[in-house]
Amino acid sequence: MTTSLRLGIDTGGTYTDAVLLNSNDKIEISKKSLTTHHDLSVCIRKVLSSIPYHKLQQVELVSVSTTLATNAVVEQRGTPICLLLPGYKESQIHQVDLEKMTHGGRCVLLKGGHTADGSPLHDLDVHEARAQIQECRNFVSAFGISSLFSVRNNSHEIELQKLIQSLTKKPVTCGSELSSQLDAPRRALTVALNASLIPYIDDLIRALHLILKELNIHAPLMMVKGDGSLIKAEIAQKRPVETILSGPAASVIGASFLSNKTNFIMADMGGTTTDIAIVSNGAPVVNDKSTLIGKWRPMVNSIRVFSVGLGGDSEARFKGGIGLSIGPRRVLPMSLLVHNHPEILEILEERLQSQPNARSNRFIAPLFAETNQIKTFSSDEIRIWEQITNCPVELDYLHTLDRSLTRAAASLVRSGVAIYSGFTPSDAAHVLNKTNHWSKRAAELGAIMWAKQMRLLHGWGNFNHNDPVEPSKTVHAYLIKNICESIISACLATDMNNSQSALNKNTISLFHEWICGDAAIDKDIFNINFGENRSLIAVGAPSGIYYPEVSDKMRIPLISPKHAPVANAIGAIASKIIQRGEITITQPVQGIFRVFKPEGPLDFKTHETAVKEAEAQAVNIAQKKAFTVGAQDIDISVSRDINSVKDPDTGSTFFFEEKITAIATGKPRTTKINDNLPN
Repeated sequence: MTTSLRLGIDTGGTYTDAVLLNSNDKIEISKKSLTTHHDLSVCIRKVLSSIPYHKLQQVELVSVSTTLATNAVVEQRGTPICLLLPGYKESQIHQVDLEKMTHGGRCVLLKGGHTADGSPLHDLDVHEARAQIQECRNFVSAFGISSLFSVRNNSHEIELQKLIQSLTKKPVTCGSELSSQLDAPRRALTVALNASLIPYIDDLIRALHLILKELNIHAPLMMVKGDGSLIKAEIAQKRPVETILSGPAASVIGASFLSNKTNFIMADMGGTTTDIAIVSNGAPVVNDKSTLIGKWRPMVNSIRVFSVGLGGDSEARFKGGIGLSIGPRRVLPMSLLVHNHPEILEILEERLQSQPNARSNRFIAPLFAETNQIKTFSSDEIRIWEQITNCPVELDYLHTLDRSLTRAAASLVRSGVAIYSGFTPSDAAHVLNKTNHWSKRAAELGAIMWAKQMRLLHGWGNFNHNDPVEPSKTVHAYLIKNICESIISACLATDMNNSQSALNKNTISLFHEWICGDAAIDKDIFNINFGENRSLIAVGAPSGIYYPEVSDKMRIPLISPKHAPVANAIGAIASKIIQRGEITITQPVQGIFRVFKPEGPLDFKTHETAVKEAEAQAVNIAQKKAFTVGAQDIDISVSRDINSVKDPDTGSTFFFEEKITAIATGKPRTTKINDNLPN
């Protein structure tokens, strides 16, 4: 009898992983391959080709998690978009830095929008909208629309969507499709993120479809959302913002699957970020209010993950005031640079005796550029892009040719289409013989040159001449300290990068000293430890290098599952489908209860009839969403969140607002069927 298998894939910033799970939830095969950002089909094809062909023919479901969207947001990358904002004010644009989120596109204020009760604020300025769309359509990759109070009335968003679709074939994102929450600036931010991320996820999904076809795998393709649930890949192409924190969410599911633990702290370390989540009684916290990725708070349901730019490929650099700093910028490790391009080693050897400068250790390599971005490149940028698509180019070489080329290279890196090389914790690990995946000699040369930069250019450090070990030990120890502080910060539910006051950072530092035993005060005054029932589960490719030391310093039991390096891919295939339908009820005047349905508001005379209609609408929305994204065997649960106050004198209850939420849960369909909605 043929065994049915499920294929989980994770495309991360450094590695692409693949896992086969059988019908008994046992891992049959796991494989890894370096991610090729300029062409994702290369790494996906390579990792799948390492799996026996006859095994791939038994696959009945394919599911993918990815850190592409997460990394793009953390590194502030994205493709150019046009953002249309009916009813918004200039101050709302500045509130969340929307101009920056257009990535060289355009942020357009329009007359229009609605009030809180769903009434028109102004007539929509269709004439101005048409002019802006026509002017932008040839240099942006997508359009985004967020109309004021569109969660109460989305008619202006729908009208603009139809107008854009009549004038261009570019994808369109509407705010009311992404969230039912109030807070116009955050909703516009979410729209901007979604629109700018579409080419990244679209590129990934197209590559997957092509390769699955080549390998004769005819199975549904799903993607992991930030809340750990699944959606069809076709839906993810339109709503890539929902895949923000997809990788970390899959890691949480994978960590639970591998460890069979219900109370733990999960730390997932990759090349770009460290993602930390707390799981209590078998369930992580999921909501759309605490989602923090980089400096942004988009309106997406996600597992509460503390994500910091601290990975194996984070740049070790000098930062005024503190000296050594690691991250948040990801660079191409020197060891990986030479692993991919051995001919560069000779250049590094020649540079060893040179005086260091700001360009030392700097080569520029391609990541990903969408067609519309390439059209906007200057002549110098095009010249560099054509060179680096063949082989990384040394920045010093560009500088000797023409200084304008150095500036053009910096522009490509800032826009997120290219990446610099640099000295990283991964390089330090190679020097210290903690890993041997890539070129150790390149790591040693990188460490020596980095130490010279720090000493001679910045006056920091006292490393011996031509010694790669001490600077590597310094970087390694500093990374361990940062990991410990990040775990403490996540447990305290604070954000080190956006803390409200210096007290938060001081508190984190104190907890770190007390827990790790580094405090200057008498050690027997305080006894601070993690709860006895808590474990630290470390997953991700570099976790084995760093987390045994982290566990020892923090005195918390470490669980390193056998398949920890591919936990994301395991979580991708172990996830379920979860979809929500939300309907809001308000009381605009006494005795009138307004239900905000998708097609517009509807008034009822009694609270009971309004609730009955809202529940029916929420259930219908959740069920349709679940089926549309690929669910079967759907279960529905309904909850109510009432905002009211009781008068202590009269005993009367004053109703303000109520939110009805229906949650549909199901298993992913393992056969391609006609996607007609259920009756």
